[in-house]
Amino acid sequence: MKGFIHPRLHPFVSLLLLTVFVIAGLFVGMFLAMVVNKALYGYGMMQMTEILQSPTDFPEGRQAMLLYQAITHLGGFTLGTLAFLKFNAQAPFSFLSPRTHVPAGLLLMSALLIVLIMPANSWLIEWNVNFKFPEFLRAFEQDAKATEERLRVLTEYLTRFETVGSLIFGLVVVAVIPAIGEELVFRGVAQQELARWFKNPHVGIWLAAFLFGAVHFQFYGFFPRMALGAVLGYLYLWSKNIWVPIVGHFMNNGFTVLFLYLHQRGTVDVEIESTEAMPWYWSLGSVVLSGAVLYVLQKGYNQVSQPAVNEDRF
Repeated sequence: MKGFIHPRLHPFVSLLLLTVFVIAGLFVGMFLAMVVNKALYGYGMMQMTEILQSPTDFPEGRQAMLLYQAITHLGGFTLGTLAFLKFNAQAPFSFLSPRTHVPAGLLLMSALLIVLIMPANSWLIEWNVNFKFPEFLRAFEQDAKATEERLRVLTEYLTRFETVGSLIFGLVVVAVIPAIGEELVFRGVAQQELARWFKNPHVGIWLAAFLFGAVHFQFYGFFPRMALGAVLGYLYLWSKNIWVPIVGHFMNNGFTVLFLYLHQRGTVDVEIESTEAMPWYWSLGSVVLSGAVLYVLQKGYNQVSQPAVNEDRF
């Protein structure tokens, strides 16, 4: 049986319900995270707020924040979306992955693509970071930069891994959980419902990518995230299997976390979170290779036996 959101449920209503389920899941996750942190570390709501302001003042603040982030994200994005599908979709897992089989070679190439696009994306990162607003939006620009700086300091603190064990825990929190939850929301449901609404899969991809970039509430990282969301969206469109964008998303986050760890240990000199563009020849090679891989992936996924697509999907 092929899955679908009931056609009598308008895509706008469907997306509104998804938002409600995700927000409800976030609140449940926040409550559970508070309970667990209180039991393990003795940190209540007030202490967690103080950790956000001055994380280095708390000896176990890093573990508490990572645990809080993991449980909250899991409750909102993953469990919230699955609960939405349980109540509103016919055959939810078939809805998420109409094609159950993906050749290992194509899956590996899809993951490799995410690394290949990084040099090209560095130019977009540099442009986005140096974006100047008009004078009448100067206050917004200052607030956005202040928010970016606070999040940069917090991220740097949370991703300071002293041991292999802390690295593995960081990979789970920063790479595995967001990859699953965010892809369920933005590719698994939002992209499909937007495509059904506008009867155009490309519109669905780019609108979902826009939402993916916007939901992080960081303007100075918006456009690179939107570009990543679009690439993941096309991988999902071609593969028709939710695990493909999940693996791609994991590769993006996991590669970054691993390089941060290696840089902290002095193993590599590359600053993976640098906002400076890579040399033009690296970026040019990235564009050429990424384009070639995208072409091969599209052809490869099209040659895999196609699932029967319910006409109500788009």
